[in-house]
Amino acid sequence: MKYLKVGAAVLNQTPLDWEGNQQRIEVAIKAAKEAQISVLCLPELCISGYGCEDMFLSPATLLQSKRVLSALVSHTESIIVAVGLPLSYQNRIYNVVCLLANGKICGFVAKRFLAGDGIHYEPRWFQAWPEDISVELEFNGQHYPLGDIYFNCGGVRIGFEICEEAWVANRPGIKLAQRGVDIILNPSASHFAFDKHAIRQRFVLEGSRAFSVSYIYTNLLGNESGRAIYDGDALCASRGQLLASNPRFSFADYQLISAFIDVDLTRIAQARTGEAVPNLDTRVYIPFDFAPLQPTANPQCVETWELSPALREEEFARAEALGLFDYLRKSRSHGFVLSLSGGADSAAIACLIRLMVMLGVRELGMEGFCQKLAYFPLQKTDINGLMSQLLTCVYQATCYSGEITEKAAETLAFGLNASYLKLDVDFLRKGYIDLISQAINRTLHWDKDDLALQNIQARIRAPSVWLLANLKNALLLATSNRSEAALGYATMDGDTCGGLSPLAGIDKAFLRRWLCWLETQGVHDLGVMPYLHLVNNQQPTAELRPAEMQQTDEADLMPYEVVNIIEKAMVRDRQTPQEIVLLLKSLYPEQEQAQLILWVTRFFRLWSRNQWKRERYAPSFHLDDENVDPKTGCRFPILSGGFEWELKALSDNMLL
Repeated sequence: MKYLKVGAAVLNQTPLDWEGNQQRIEVAIKAAKEAQISVLCLPELCISGYGCEDMFLSPATLLQSKRVLSALVSHTESIIVAVGLPLSYQNRIYNVVCLLANGKICGFVAKRFLAGDGIHYEPRWFQAWPEDISVELEFNGQHYPLGDIYFNCGGVRIGFEICEEAWVANRPGIKLAQRGVDIILNPSASHFAFDKHAIRQRFVLEGSRAFSVSYIYTNLLGNESGRAIYDGDALCASRGQLLASNPRFSFADYQLISAFIDVDLTRIAQARTGEAVPNLDTRVYIPFDFAPLQPTANPQCVETWELSPALREEEFARAEALGLFDYLRKSRSHGFVLSLSGGADSAAIACLIRLMVMLGVRELGMEGFCQKLAYFPLQKTDINGLMSQLLTCVYQATCYSGEITEKAAETLAFGLNASYLKLDVDFLRKGYIDLISQAINRTLHWDKDDLALQNIQARIRAPSVWLLANLKNALLLATSNRSEAALGYATMDGDTCGGLSPLAGIDKAFLRRWLCWLETQGVHDLGVMPYLHLVNNQQPTAELRPAEMQQTDEADLMPYEVVNIIEKAMVRDRQTPQEIVLLLKSLYPEQEQAQLILWVTRFFRLWSRNQWKRERYAPSFHLDDENVDPKTGCRFPILSGGFEWELKALSDNMLL
């Protein structure tokens, strides 16, 4: 029996960080060699970073990628390493994986199926490589194979599926199995989304079973370039069985997993079930001596929280916490400033920062956590001490602010141990209203000037928190959620102010449930947050009108659960207004049809007229397929017909 020790390393890389990316790759290779791993898979485009955007078209990016690859070659004595980079051939750019072994370049496999949906724009920069084509590439004065190839390394055959290629029906693994490949490596840059981990695990396990191979999958880790969060998923499987995996959402620079595989067993399985196609042989022969090893039991690593019935709540907490931490340190900000209103959105962000500190310190230790933020003076104390340094919350009151929201904000800030400031900004509100009243020679009234009087309150709060953020060299966080972004229920240059909008990728209905869960159940092993009670015990309100007007978000709009249903049907499923009314009728049979039509009409009109707002939102985290961010989700024209024809037809035909 022929046993091999294989491994996968996840890396927290940064686009165009040539020195840092190279250093993390070298450290991972060194750790793999110390663990006696023979075959190591590193993530897709890990040399340059996956999120280089149009800088992939820069000659300097291609040149630096080649330079780093050349520097890595000497680190691969006695090990086989797969590493990803962009590469130019005949004035076209390709997304490739280079196989290194025994201190030499063996060849380059080019990606055949490019990701071009949702958050991905690979066809903008890369060409898809044609099937069954291989060429000779000149690289640093030497010639190497490039294209749709696989490798015979010391008698062990290694092939590749690069990220997207495992998600398509005609995945390359089918032909690799026909060619008798023993190991399939999958270097990926697969962003986090809810429920995606289970899908990845299925195609890894099913690929290893159906192709009778050992399958090694690795991914990027952390907030790489601002919007995408990578969970650092790594999986090793053989013949349909999971051999090793790693904890997701790590705060470390890299993680390494390994597993022993039995090449003879996969070959026996192929002999029994496989279909050979001898005329498709595009292998590259590489001499390599595998060290004899005595196999031990493969470690299983399934985190307890992964089995939680509240998996989406757990994933949200961990993804956001890691995303905030990486955005903080990669932007070199000295903490966060947050306008804390006493409502759900700002409360959720404050709690996520507390979770960021708790999770980070638990994994890295106080020393390691602070070392990652060593670019600014941070006293090493305890979690409460870090919170007071990293988060400043500001409650800004006007005459329309209520005692409940003020108490909710204060209680939460003290419970989280954040720094807390209260500012009375009502004189600014009055000043602007008086200024304009005098200029236009009339008094402003709620019955005539409702929207303008609401918006000025949100806008006068922005300069003070910006000033605080500037004084602290901190990152100002905007508080709008995805439901508000879809409907434009936010004040531009008011509550949308900030360098990052952490919640613009998640709907308000989920946020409210998550906060209640955090209060009563909490993130696994971290306890509950009882100081959320006052936040959770009130109806969401912008609190921009006089108290006697009893303003609530859902009275202004519609129930947030309904917003979420319409948004998902429109953004993800591209359904028409009439189709969505029919959907709502099936879900809310007790509601009058006229009310359902009113909600749908309101949604589509608000959606259409507020695209300009979504274009101006601060960067947000991508969390699922309903993202309304025009840069990573739903692209929609700023000016359009606004579905008026469809809405008029819907109104004219009340009986659908």
